[in-house]
Amino acid sequence: MDQTGVCIDTLLEQAWEARQAFFPMRIEFSAPNRTLSVSVTGANCSLKCAHCNGVYLQNMVTLEKALGNKRGRERSYLVSGGSDVRGKVPLLKKWTKLKELAARGPLNLHTGLVTEEEAQRLSEIARVVSFDFLGDNETIKEVYGISATVEDYLTSYRYLQKYTSVVPHICIGLNAGVIKGEYDALHLLKGEAVEAISMIIFRPTEGTAFSSCKAPPPEEVARFIATARLMFPRTPIYLGCMRPGGRYRETVDSLALRAGVNKIVLPSPAARRKAEELNLEISISEECCSL
Repeated sequence: MDQTGVCIDTLLEQAWEARQAFFPMRIEFSAPNRTLSVSVTGANCSLKCAHCNGVYLQNMVTLEKALGNKRGRERSYLVSGGSDVRGKVPLLKKWTKLKELAARGPLNLHTGLVTEEEAQRLSEIARVVSFDFLGDNETIKEVYGISATVEDYLTSYRYLQKYTSVVPHICIGLNAGVIKGEYDALHLLKGEAVEAISMIIFRPTEGTAFSSCKAPPPEEVARFIATARLMFPRTPIYLGCMRPGGRYRETVDSLALRAGVNKIVLPSPAARRKAEELNLEISISEECCSL
């Protein structure tokens, strides 16, 4: 579905009509303070990807600390970590401790690429898997620096989908803020079973190779989300926590509502105002959007 030549306002109107046709007039705002972010590798990452460089791992607690502490406010756990040189998060190396963590609360696993055997084993402890889904070989090479292909990501997604619940994550502007293979990713997903789609947005981050790059224009982000809504009219679409802040977030959040999203994580004040303007009933949740 090529919507590049359609006026953005027209496209947003079409997307909003599609949302109204298949979903109740309700929006979920998520403040995931009941989900603890855990890294199985601490602050270490072998890939040092151009958009992250392990920076975001520093804000996570280690698996050992999560298990060592008495359970506090958390009800669930987002389990991630640095990737190895094959694009895998080494979750199975922490299998015994992860099973112990799963006994405390539901796990949302970030797996990276998997074999079918790995997908089957991880399904034993995963409530859901958040899977970064890519549609462009050049982006995989330039951002992650690995020799994997789009086909590898599609195969991993299928393995995970076979055994557990999966929410594909599409990072809009992942390759230095430029939208390249994101539409291709949507077209690939169109041929697959999809429970929900989480949209995140490239955020320039200090200490990374892409630190001086700009986030994609809000209108192009809105165009992409609206296109996704029209392609997947019955599928819940989320605007995830990873996106720039400030005025950018205010603009994107408002546009995303018009584009028909069902859930926004850490919404801006503008999102609440726009939701009220659109006569959406607001519900509040306190866990990771994929849960």
